[in-house]
This record gives sequence, structure tokens and C-alpha cells, in this order.
Amino acid sequence: MAVDRIADIWGTRTPFARGEQWPVRVDTKLADGLDSGEVDRWVQSACVLCSNGCAADIAVKDGRMVGIRGRAADVVNHGRLGPKGLFGSWQGMTGQDRLTTPLIRRDGELVETDWDTAMDAIVERSRRLLAEKGPLSMGFYTSGQLFLEEYYALGIIGKAGIGTPHMDGNTRLCTATAAAAMKESFGSDGQPGSYSDIDECDAVFLFGHNMAETQTVLWARILDRLAGPNPPRVVCVDPRETEVARHAEVHLAVRPGTNLALMNGLVRELFEGGWIDDEYVAAHTIGRDELRETVEPWTPERVAETCGVRAEDVRHAARIFGTSDRVLSTVLQGFYQSSDATASACQVNNLHLLTGRIGKPGSGILQMNGQPTAQNTREAGADGDLPGFRNWENPEHVRELADLWGVAVDQIPHWAPPTHAMQIFRYVEQGSIEFLWVQATNPAVSMPQAERIRRILGTPGLFLVVQDLYLTETARLADVVLPAAGWGEKQGTFTNVNRTVHLSDKAVDPPGDARSDLDIFLDYARRMDFRRDDGAPLLDWSGPEDGFRAWQECSRGRLCDYTGLSYERLRGGSGIPWPCNDEHPDGTDRLYADGVFPTETERAETFGHDLLTGATVGPVAYRALRADGRAILKAAAYNPPHEVPSDEFPLQYSTGRTVYHFHTRTKTGRTRQLRRAAPSAWVELSRADAAQLGIDEGDIVRVVSPRGEIVVPARVGDVREGCVFAPFHYGYWEDDRSGPDGHPTAANELTMTEWDPVSKQPIFKVAAVRVERVADGDAPAPAPTTTASRPAAPARVPATVGGRDAEVDEALGAAEPPRPPGARRTS
Repeated sequence: MAVDRIADIWGTRTPFARGEQWPVRVDTKLADGLDSGEVDRWVQSACVLCSNGCAADIAVKDGRMVGIRGRAADVVNHGRLGPKGLFGSWQGMTGQDRLTTPLIRRDGELVETDWDTAMDAIVERSRRLLAEKGPLSMGFYTSGQLFLEEYYALGIIGKAGIGTPHMDGNTRLCTATAAAAMKESFGSDGQPGSYSDIDECDAVFLFGHNMAETQTVLWARILDRLAGPNPPRVVCVDPRETEVARHAEVHLAVRPGTNLALMNGLVRELFEGGWIDDEYVAAHTIGRDELRETVEPWTPERVAETCGVRAEDVRHAARIFGTSDRVLSTVLQGFYQSSDATASACQVNNLHLLTGRIGKPGSGILQMNGQPTAQNTREAGADGDLPGFRNWENPEHVRELADLWGVAVDQIPHWAPPTHAMQIFRYVEQGSIEFLWVQATNPAVSMPQAERIRRILGTPGLFLVVQDLYLTETARLADVVLPAAGWGEKQGTFTNVNRTVHLSDKAVDPPGDARSDLDIFLDYARRMDFRRDDGAPLLDWSGPEDGFRAWQECSRGRLCDYTGLSYERLRGGSGIPWPCNDEHPDGTDRLYADGVFPTETERAETFGHDLLTGATVGPVAYRALRADGRAILKAAAYNPPHEVPSDEFPLQYSTGRTVYHFHTRTKTGRTRQLRRAAPSAWVELSRADAAQLGIDEGDIVRVVSPRGEIVVPARVGDVREGCVFAPFHYGYWEDDRSGPDGHPTAANELTMTEWDPVSKQPIFKVAAVRVERVADGDAPAPAPTTTASRPAAPARVPATVGGRDAEVDEALGAAEPPRPPGARRTS
């Protein structure tokens, strides 16, 4: 009997022991009534609905995507796929409301137009602004959803064509801290660990990482280890009782905003327990004494008082880390989107450096990503960083790029740090940025303090270009909307969390006149007539493979070296982790096995920052550190959150994800099975808080912060007492709106405009709110029962289940979400 992969998220167990290979299990989903023998062809790709990067084949019949299956030979997933991949990857591309032709704003309305008219409008505004106000009047805000070749083209256009520092991606919202922490500790971005460390570890620590919902296939790998001989011990740091917490030997349900206090305490316990590898620390690190002094005040008792956990649990967790031979740590948004983000993530790195548990099978760190191609955003320079993990403060690194691109050094902005996303939107608000091009992301829903962001996007005088699959809340505010091809409709490569590069071949043609993001960028570069100093075109690529070859040269000799890869090598077998070059012809499973880190002044991607203030260390002071290939044990004192509960706002508010949706549901919300499992917004309260406020399951509540409010049903569940949790996926596109229009439900109506001083990542996990009961509910909250959102009284709430496509359609009452109003064509 087929497994219901909505109800059984992680699928059938395939237990294995430490040191064994994870068994293969091939997951497949085809359109109802279709047999695998009826598929015309299978086309190689990888899933793009989380950061895991699961290799897959797309089923094609009659020129349409009709299903998906996991690739058994791939090192990442061994054939498995999660619910979003099985259901949302291909069905999310086929919504009836796909954008198929460009739109342009005329007399206040978006109307259909042709590509020449749309691109002429973009180019005319670009040229006018460059002539009258210069490159600082233009900004770009991209995604973690494009392909490597597209990001690199965008990076070249922005840095060498226009010369603007105002470039970032929505990766700033989810995992900028991952990159920042690795740069601060190791000298460069790039994951030290490997997914295969799960197969070898004795203990796994998950810091602010609800892996069971955010990377379901990776969690299935852990579940299979837990079901086999020699299972690893699990430690979970999360305010909610997630599925991870349910499997944990120690669950540290910290108060939101107190991660650094906990981490300082855990590091202190390593010193107190005598679990430091003195030989490794002396040979391969610097900064031990300052770190020891910083963490000294953080006894287990003080941690317990600050974080709201038991002192004995702090000791227990530290003992597991200190006495286990092989430890894997993973980190995600619970740390990245909270107070002291970079400092807390660096302390995870410190745990491994102090014990020498890095670069060895079973001993590693995964500073996780939240999106499938976030690694490429950072590698290729589309997020503001210089491509190839180069250092904007290092003149030689800038010169390398200038030579590669054939432009003058001064054309590439490097006089100050690249502009991060929060500052880009501030510059729009102030009027200095008058052109903003947004690709494959939806800031009107995903950015903090959503009302302010919508107001900024509607600023008079701003020329807003949006490039996407659907008419998102952000696209509704645009001056020009460009219809983009998406997954399965174009070719390119992308790189997952543990550096594994996959090729995605084109399976079908995009709908209507939609074009790939790369084609759009190349067309823009041609129309703008961007040129090298020798007169040749700045971008002379004819397609994605040209872009890949150009990227290989950019990566040559850097940590993220792709020179040993090719489309042909990536086709047919498994993805390959970089660096892959003459020295590592088969790729590299984990970094830093030799204890040598890219911290030399000539190699480092950054000269570092003060973790408390964000001030740059600078080249002179950095050189004086004499890191010389050793990792840096960074330290910072704990600081309370920016916003704490008060009499007016007595509860703490955090946002996050649910397993059935991705980002703002652009694809998953148009997938019938996923939409049925989690159809609309809710908030979660603890049993104690709900009882005190007189709130029952499903009651309608108003949640108010100093910035706004939402009105949604309440789920009474297993969140920590004093805390309120809301999924951030839900906006307003189903109702043809860009904003609440009197019915606020988007979680980011409440979040605040604050960010980490180093990574500049917004703080979504800490805000103060109050909750008011508005009305009786007529049904349970629309939250799943299969995840951390499970109800406190499960007998009163129908279980979340799947079903055949026709059954799901009947349950929803419609086969597709509403289609936006038809647009008229104009010349």
C-alpha cells in the first residue's frame, strides 16, 4: 500500500548503523492515473523547495511535467524526496495564473505588453538614472531560487556594468549569518561538514534548527540512524517542542533571544570538564584566552536563569558534546534570525574547534542554508559579496575581478561594505535609490515590518521591476513585471548546503512568452551595451554553459573551485561537492581535514568584525592577528534582545516555517495536496497562556505588536509558555491583494526592523506582542497535526492526511487558486 506522504512526512524507515551506507529508497510521485511506463522521458534535475538539494528526475509527457522521482545514485538523498519536492516542485509550476507575458503600468494599472516595450522601459530608466544620478541610484534584490549562471551574470551586470554596491538577495533574511559565521571563524564561506557526517556521528546537536520540517530528507537520514544500531545522541535547542525535540535526549527550550547566553555556557562547560583538545587548539586556532575570559561568568546556573532552562540540562548537553568521539552540529534560523546571531553561530564553530571535531568523518558543522541556491547567491556575488569568496577590502582580489571582466578596478564598487537588503530598502525609502529590480522573491510578505515594506515599494518616484513566475504581492506594486521561466523550464547548475553541485536540464518549454532569468539578464546587458574596456561585450555568453565556463575561471584557485566540473560530468550520476579541481578531481566531501583554514591575509574573504558592534577589523589589525591559516575563536558578551516583554506587550513572538510550505507559497500554495495540509494562517499559543487568556482551539485572536496586528485562528499547542509562534508563509495573493486591506494575516506585520550587527540578518525571532480573543472559532485552527504545530488536544482536531488528487480537489472546493483579472494588451 502506498505511503501517504502528507500524513507520513518522512516516509518508511530504512535503518542503518554507524559507518554503514544509507540505504537507497526511491520516492516517486506521478499525476493521478499515470503509470511510469507512460512517461515519455525523465529529465535530470534537483529539487528547489528547500536547501537540501535532493537530486531528482522530472517526468515529462506530451511536453508537460507530470511527476518526479528521486535519484538513487545521488550522495545527497539516495533517492528520497520530501513532501514539497514530491508534490510542489512540478505542480507548483503549472498554476493557471502563471505569468506568460510582460506587464507594464499604464494609468495606474498593470496591462499586458511585449518584451521590447517592457525592456525598453527598463533600459530607458536605467540610462537616464545613470546619466543624471549615477550608479548609486540603482539597486538589485534577488533570490535563493535562480541558477549559478544567472547569479553570476547578475553579479557582473551590477558590479562591472552599472557599478552599484546596492545588491543583495533574500538570502539576507534566511542564512546570511551562516556565511558571516564561517567567514569570522574560518576566514571564508563554505560548509566544513558533509551530510555523510550523519552516517558516522555519535551525537548530533541541532541549534535553532527544526530539521524535521525544513530539511525533511536530511531528517529522514537521522531517523534512519536513530532506528538502527549505535544511534547518535540528539540535543535540540528550540523554544518549541518540535519533532526534533521529541527525539532528543536533551531539549533546551531557551527563551527567544538568549542563544548566546546558552552558547557561552556550553563553551564554558567544555573548559570546566577538561574536554578541550589542547594540542589541536594550540596548533590550529587563535583567540583561546579571550574566549575563556568571555565565557567564564556563564555558569550553568546563570544560563538557567537567563535562558529559562535547567542548569542540569546545560551540563548534560555539554557532557554529551565533550565525551562523544564524533559530533555533528547543524544551525539554522532559530539562531540566524535571533539576537546575537553571528556571535551565537560562531560559538557553535568554537565548540568544534576547541575539541578538534572538524574535518573528520562524523565530526563537522553544517551552518545550514534556507534555500536551494543560496550558496550560489553568495558564491557568485549576487548578494553584494565579491564573486569567488573574494574580499572587498583586499585590493588584489578586486584587481583579479577587474582583469577577469576587462574593466577598470574603480568600476567595481569596493570603497565601502556592500549594501545589505535592509539598507537598500532604507535608501529607497529616503529616495536615493530610484530603480529597484526584484527577482524571484516577494519582499512585500517576507521582509520584516511588512506594512513599511509595502509603503516603500509603493514610493512615488521608484521604478520597480519584478521578475517572477506569478503575480505576487510584490509584483502587484511593480512598474514592469517580467514573466520568468522556472524550474524544469531552463538549464543551469546549483549548489546545496554541503557544497554539492547539481545540473538541472530543461524538461519543458516555459509557458507563453516567459523567458529564463539568464536570457533576461543577457538581453538587458546587450540593450544597455555594457562593454569591456577593450570594446568587447561585457557578457558575450550565448547560453548557460557559457556562463558556467566563465564562472569556472572566476572560481579558479579559490576555495569554491569549480574548474574540475562540467555539464557532462554532472549529467547522469551524482552531484559533486566543490572544491573540484586537479587536486580534488572527484570533489571534496568535507573541508579542513588538515586543520588549515583560509585565514591568511592574502586568502581571507573577510578581515573580520567586532561581533558586538559590527565594526570591521580592517587589514592592518587583521594582519597583526597573524592567523596564518589558523581558525579564529571569536567571542562576544551576551546582550539582551532589542525588544522584551512589557505590561502592554507581555508575550514573545517568533516566526518560522511549516513543513508543507516554502517561503511565501508562490509554488506550494498552488499545489493542491500542500495547500490542503496547511491552507491558511494561524498562531500558536501554549496551553497555559491560552487558558489564562480564555482562548480555546480555533478561536479567532488578534495578535498586536508595536508595529501592527494580525487576526487569525489560534492553535493551542506545544510552544513554550510565554511565547507565540506564527508561520511566515501567508500573504494575500489568493485575494488579489498586495496587502491586508483590513484583514491582516501576514506574520511579518508584527516583526521589527532590527538586524544583526555583523551578518545584517533581520531579527524575526524576537518581538513583543499581546494576544486578544476576538471571537469563537467555528473549526480548529488550519495548522497541521503532523508537526510542531500539533494540537494540545489531538482528539478534537482532524488529523492532517493526504489523498488522491481528485479527493484533494473536492476537499478544497477548487482545483486551482483564483486567477488574477485578465489584463488588456497595450503597445
